[in-house]
Amino acid sequence: MHSSGKIVALAAVASLAGLSLSGAALAQTTLTIATVNNGDMVVMQRLSARFEQQHPDIKLRWVVLEENVLRQRVTTDIATRAGQFDIMTIGNYEVPIWAKQGWLEPMADLPAAYDVDDLLKPVREGLTYENKLYALPFYAESAMTYYRKDLFEKAGLTMPEQPTYAGVKEAAAKITDKPNQVFGMCLRGKPGWGENMAYVTSLVTTFGGQWFDMSWKATIDTPAWRNAVTYYSDVLKNYGPPGATSNGFNENLALTAGGRCGMWIDSTVAAGLLYDSKQSQVADKIGFAPIPTAEFQGGPTWLWSWNLGIPASSKQKEAAKTFTTWATSKEYIQLVAQENGWVTVPPGTRRSTYESAEYQKAAPFAAFVLKAIETANPSGSTKEPRPYTGAQFVVIPEFQGIGTQVGQTIAGTLTGQMSVDAALKAAQAATDRTMRQAGYGR
Repeated sequence: MHSSGKIVALAAVASLAGLSLSGAALAQTTLTIATVNNGDMVVMQRLSARFEQQHPDIKLRWVVLEENVLRQRVTTDIATRAGQFDIMTIGNYEVPIWAKQGWLEPMADLPAAYDVDDLLKPVREGLTYENKLYALPFYAESAMTYYRKDLFEKAGLTMPEQPTYAGVKEAAAKITDKPNQVFGMCLRGKPGWGENMAYVTSLVTTFGGQWFDMSWKATIDTPAWRNAVTYYSDVLKNYGPPGATSNGFNENLALTAGGRCGMWIDSTVAAGLLYDSKQSQVADKIGFAPIPTAEFQGGPTWLWSWNLGIPASSKQKEAAKTFTTWATSKEYIQLVAQENGWVTVPPGTRRSTYESAEYQKAAPFAAFVLKAIETANPSGSTKEPRPYTGAQFVVIPEFQGIGTQVGQTIAGTLTGQMSVDAALKAAQAATDRTMRQAGYGR
């Protein structure tokens, strides 16, 4: 019984029988991790070989998916309790909703070295349900305006300390140079509740709009939405890249890093990638400013985190917790800094990252991003009272379907398939129907 082959065979038989052999079964633990194909997660996948060296009894199997596909797959898996994944990359939208359903394992009894109190308060609060943490943050973001300092200088422009949407539209017109493939403004156009609608929701808020009134009636076919979506459609048609409805976060990041975007309004997480000369052709030319405002200021802007959660259906919760604590720890951030440089570390989760002199030196945007996250205000008020929370999404289970459907309708205004008026009427009718069927406002 001392040969390794016999032990492995015995462990396999025991595993089939649903038994556990101490020591032998440990060698068989394989964790299946679902994650998104964003740059920071690709780095996590690559560096996870270090984790496997430190934990020879745990093997990792990666399922890396495009953002919209990931959301569909993990939602279906957890709702049906299929148990396909041991660890899921999920947003602060899903965490409280799924925790309430009993679908997520609480992140209790974390090692003292993990230092939960080091997690930034707004980020931690977004992952807490009934005073328990249900996921660990891998990175967090607010939103900001990126712009090409060289193009602004050439056009005789200066970016104000607080840009307005009217002002950046004028600037986009002046720096657009279509013959040379330089577009004044890049924005998300790819349909999806977490793609184009994350941006459009924040735009609608500052134009004085919201998703629902206090009786849960949709407020989409309204002047505020009309003004916001007309602005969005006009800017992208006139000053944006061709095929904008194919461009989500990753596509716009590639366009901006390749020197094709004069301005890009999107997630603060992109700063580390755009300022990294190994990944960005314009690392020395990028400037940054707050997300622009329109008539309503001080409302919720944008607070998103990608987090590692463990489904209640996982049969390997302890091993899963070992990995999630490793990948979201201070030590992991140090590892990324050693391997790729401080500018590329996963941002937005830990105060210690922002207190690091090395990070402050490498990342000129560090203090700016910290402030943007701390003032994102997802529980704040829109211009008119609202019955929901969330900055660039609505914290109700139905929003995933509603946001994606409305996102497809809004995308139709970019391709010329629909007028803004027709799109808003269709989106209003579809959203009201869904909300009635779900029993809201009765």
